[in-house]
Amino acid sequence: MVDRVVRAGDVAVMRLSDGAWGACQVTGVEGRVTSAYALRWHSVDRPSLGELRGVEPLKLDHHAYDGQLAHLSIGNWHAVPPGFTWIGSLPVPEGVPASSSTYSGWQSLADDVVRQRHWDRELTAAVKSAYRAAATRGQVDVDFGAGAVTIGVATPRLDLSGDGSTRVPTSGPVRWSALDQLPRCTALTWAGPDRGLARALAGRPVVSSLTWRDAPPVVDLADTGVQHLSLTGADVREVRLPRGLHGLELAAVNPGLTVYAADGGRWLHLTLAGADAETTVPAGLHGVREVALDGSGTMSALAVEKLKELESLRIYWRKPPGRLVDAAALATLPRLAVIQLVDGYGLDADTLPETASLTQLSISGVRRSIVPALKARYRGAAVRLVIEGAKPDMWLAANLYNPFRDWVDDDARGGAAACKAYASTIRVIDKRRQDGDGCADEAEAALRRLVETLNSIDQKYEIIDTLRREQAFDAFMKLAAQADVPPHLAEQWFDEWRDF
Repeated sequence: MVDRVVRAGDVAVMRLSDGAWGACQVTGVEGRVTSAYALRWHSVDRPSLGELRGVEPLKLDHHAYDGQLAHLSIGNWHAVPPGFTWIGSLPVPEGVPASSSTYSGWQSLADDVVRQRHWDRELTAAVKSAYRAAATRGQVDVDFGAGAVTIGVATPRLDLSGDGSTRVPTSGPVRWSALDQLPRCTALTWAGPDRGLARALAGRPVVSSLTWRDAPPVVDLADTGVQHLSLTGADVREVRLPRGLHGLELAAVNPGLTVYAADGGRWLHLTLAGADAETTVPAGLHGVREVALDGSGTMSALAVEKLKELESLRIYWRKPPGRLVDAAALATLPRLAVIQLVDGYGLDADTLPETASLTQLSISGVRRSIVPALKARYRGAAVRLVIEGAKPDMWLAANLYNPFRDWVDDDARGGAAACKAYASTIRVIDKRRQDGDGCADEAEAALRRLVETLNSIDQKYEIIDTLRREQAFDAFMKLAAQADVPPHLAEQWFDEWRDF
């Protein structure tokens, strides 16, 4: 395929998650990275190039932003979404830089427009003023009905599920008015029955993100301002969503679940977390256009076969081997334009069927042996193929189950050293278990060597960012569990020993 050449000044209109239209403009292209910014535009009807002439760049001042441009640098692994259409070119405004130091995907530009408009239109002046004033305030005693707890006024995320430090009564009424003491709290975690949660959120649209664990049979958030919902609960059978919701993550929910969403979920980005070969999309979401399957080592394309409006599919295998079954189901989706595959080490070059509507296939993490066949298959086709993180088959044979496997994509030597350190640690722990010797001192020494090695690796190669730190913690905790180290002690060790 010959890609459409994108140049500085090119303008695209973009469908927004609230059903309206926005627009963006390219500011520069350098190698595999394109930089673009969002325009301050929001309309019911699709704008023309003439209407966008002279429209100023979108400056973000919602929440903690202080007027910076909605300007991003975007790697070519990120496909231009099907909801974006190039309509021509205009001069880039003076003062707008050619590139941005912030990296994300194209969809983030559309999301910036929606988030700024929500701030401008849905929140009162008093709510916005309280949010900003809280940044310079100290701590406050907050009581949700189970006793006062001292926390920062500027707390952005609050865990009321019972696992956090903020207490709520185990039964009876909850003092939801305590939320008013935390005007910068935009994200809540909750667990169990509603107990007035939905009513409290309906009166506080500043809370835009909700994680609800062990949710009850009926979840009704239709009157709230929640924009992103993460929901788990085997008993959930009915969910009613607010029209402004654009991110829905479901995990371990009832297979018979029905979701009531605007336009059958047309404006949702749906993530099915913990997906496996038996996962299906809940009833009521026939209009969904974007789906992410995020889960086990084997997943099935049958999960999305009924979504005839589907335009973008992302599959992320969190565990080996990274296999896709029933892939032929994708050929029945007439609008599927973008497929992104992450850590699909069990894929073959012919796993995916021929899909007439496909325009971009992005693969991150694959066996190097299948790359030539993949390139040959799509050479000359109307599909843009982007492959990153291809790894030698022999190396994968030894490291497929190593949690630091993908660190080699950041730095070959640093990643290889991390993989070697993990392999050495697990050998020690496995040997102790096989010998029936549960020596705590030996386990502690092995785990400490691992963390100290990671400290050295990060000092030398600087590869442990927030994501890699979380991966290191997860790997450490699993090793500690195999060594029969109590979780609280393992967490203490990890925090004491790490420098990253």
